[in-house]
Amino acid sequence: MTEQTPSLKYLYKKIKNDIEKRLDEFSDNFEKMDNDDLFAELSFCTFTPQSKAKSCWKCIEHLKSTRLLYTAEAEELKCNITGVRFHNNKSGYVVKNRELVMKMDLKKFIVDNVPDIKKLRKWLVENIKGYSFKEASHFLRNIGYGSDIAILDRHILKNLVLFGVIPEIPKTINEKIYLEIEDKMTEFSEKIKIPMHHLDILLWYKQTGEIFK
Repeated sequence: MTEQTPSLKYLYKKIKNDIEKRLDEFSDNFEKMDNDDLFAELSFCTFTPQSKAKSCWKCIEHLKSTRLLYTAEAEELKCNITGVRFHNNKSGYVVKNRELVMKMDLKKFIVDNVPDIKKLRKWLVENIKGYSFKEASHFLRNIGYGSDIAILDRHILKNLVLFGVIPEIPKTINEKIYLEIEDKMTEFSEKIKIPMHHLDILLWYKQTGEIFK
């Protein structure tokens, strides 16, 4: 911890209710979601690396409303993906992921495996194209199951350095490094008494000035 930690606690006190409201929305939304909705969320988290979240979600909404997300092949998808970096690769990921998850009851699979959330996350990393631990954690948080895992994006990592949790942002992050940083963030969360899933949104808000997804 650093001398800046009290200011983080002050900010948390200020927006805690907004964080709780957003997390409740994630959980409530999962209850209403069908497999198409879950695939859309899964695809959103495929789009977000190195792209702005709002632009990615706007694109997902377009692909959902036109049904292209569920029917188009990679070439057609590629022509309809806007505001997303590396859309050539990501259009292919969407098609491959669709082939996998549309053969299963994704919602039931998630519910059945939620008791071991880290095992479920590992399955996502190993089976969903375009997913690292960050994207898998993001997806699980956005459907209400991210209370004990970290979304280590650039905003979070930058703040973990700022608050002395890690010495620097690693040049590359493999599974071992990701889990080590996650453990350190968990320890930090416990020390400052801010739950992990709250801390994630708090640090995102600190950097961006908003709570999104």
